Amino acid sequence: METEPPRRRPGSGPAGWWRRRSLRFRLTATASAVLALALAASAYVFVGVLGNALAGTIDDEVYQRAREVVALADDGRLGDRIVTTDNTIVQVLDSSGRIVNATPGTDRLVPLLGADRRERAVRSGRPVFLDGRPYGIPGPLRARVLSADAGRTVIAARSFTEVQGSLTTTGHVLVVGTPLLLVLLAAASWLVIGRTLRPIALLRRGAAEISGTARARRLPVPESRDEVHSLATTLNDMLARLEAADARQRALISDASHELRSPLASIRLQLEVALSHPEGQDWRETAEGVLEDTMRLSRLAEDLLALARLDEGRTARREPVDLAALVERAVERHSVTGDIAPGVTVDGDALDLGRVLTNLVANAVRHATSTVVVALHAEPPGAGAPRSGSGSAPGRGTAGVARGGATGGGVAVLTVTDDGPGIPAEDRERVFDRFTRLDSARSRDEGGAGLGLAIVRDTVRAHGGTVHLEDAAPGLRAVVRLPLAAPETSR
Repeated sequence: METEPPRRRPGSGPAGWWRRRSLRFRLTATASAVLALALAASAYVFVGVLGNALAGTIDDEVYQRAREVVALADDGRLGDRIVTTDNTIVQVLDSSGRIVNATPGTDRLVPLLGADRRERAVRSGRPVFLDGRPYGIPGPLRARVLSADAGRTVIAARSFTEVQGSLTTTGHVLVVGTPLLLVLLAAASWLVIGRTLRPIALLRRGAAEISGTARARRLPVPESRDEVHSLATTLNDMLARLEAADARQRALISDASHELRSPLASIRLQLEVALSHPEGQDWRETAEGVLEDTMRLSRLAEDLLALARLDEGRTARREPVDLAALVERAVERHSVTGDIAPGVTVDGDALDLGRVLTNLVANAVRHATSTVVVALHAEPPGAGAPRSGSGSAPGRGTAGVARGGATGGGVAVLTVTDDGPGIPAEDRERVFDRFTRLDSARSRDEGGAGLGLAIVRDTVRAHGGTVHLEDAAPGLRAVVRLPLAAPETSR
């Protein structure tokens, strides 16, 4: 029975071991390996260049001595003994290969080079190595061979032991010094990389200290204007946005809980009174009161669901909507005055846009003294620009219109005007916040939960438009601008 070979556990090989090391270790090891290769290559090149330089120096000196002897021989001024001051060995051979002149202490019977090697050296003109031990000279010799007049040959040689000793000493220094230098560079790399990564470690510790109950804290920002500084700044901006979103969510939960508590308390009170005194209770009146509070709860739940859907960015259907028809139905339902231009079409969701109309008209009817006028017309491209005021967050309203094509393909302008007390200019932005009521405008019993205008703003913004409030003298005017549908879409 064959057995399957044992499977290697993922990450158990050298690659897995390497990935499990810290970033500091991997950077230091990589830098040290590169430095080791660089130092080894540098040492090899240095020794080679030094050897060539020393050999070239000896070759030049030997050649110079050989040229001097050739000149003396050609002039007939060469004596029997040749004297040199740099330990250069010289032999002068006649045409038959017999030594006729030599430096003191040099073999006068056996030439340093045989006839064949002498001929090759003369033809090539290059220095040659030869073993000096047969001639009683320890170590190798570096020799040059030149030809003189009358068939004579001059051989000049010098010991290469000094060069070998210098190269050996240099090699020993490099063998000992290079590892020490590598260790010092590795230690310096470890320290430098550690200091470089310290801001990241501080960011990690700062992020670990931020919990669900301490979200207002910020990550430490290093003083250096580098990538870590940009990362810390970006993360702090993200934390600020999350903190703002958390604050909005907490405020929404708190306000929603407060709004839900009031009708629930009313329902509970009516039912408790009715059950405590059933004999004298008008059950129809009790049922009507409970129904009214239940409808209020239902409207609040619908508004909260609409806001949740808008906050999540779940946009509704995008289809051509006859905005003029929607406005006509809203005018008829609320029995208000209308000034409607036919054929105004926008892209969006009819239910959401109908909610916008209902909220604006109902709000105007609630606060109007006697008259509410709803008007709708289309503006050609370039005829008007969206206002950045109430109901438009900085940098959001205008961008939304640009995406929707309001500036490039015209806009639909919807206005709802009432002759009521109006709203002070400093409060016209605040009324678009959620659960906002102006004490002078309405109370909890007369109005809604303070979500109507918030839904209007978020819905219009989701459709690429803007909404703002302006003075109608007397009264208040709500102005909604939505991008018109493209002609092919309308058809």
